[in-house]
Amino acid sequence: MPIANITRTMRRVLPTHARIADDAKEAIQECISEFISFITAEANRRCHNDYRRTVTPEDVLAAMASLGFNNYLEPLTVFLTNHRAHNL
Repeated sequence: MPIANITRTMRRVLPTHARIADDAKEAIQECISEFISFITAEANRRCHNDYRRTVTPEDVLAAMASLGFNNYLEPLTVFLTNHRAHNL
């Protein structure tokens, strides 16, 4: 994920006068990359077990559920439904 996106997201939750060190931005970037890799590997494993080569959004949701990220499933499902409705 680009540093600019991370910085923008961090600024949304911090007070306007707060400064963000470059090391903090890089640490968050590493965490985000690791999280994405973790979820993607699990979704890919699911596809491999089903003899498929394409990871679908449902695979990502199932991976998140199997890894214990159940709190994110409902908002992501709503987002996916809205996204699909707008792209019809």
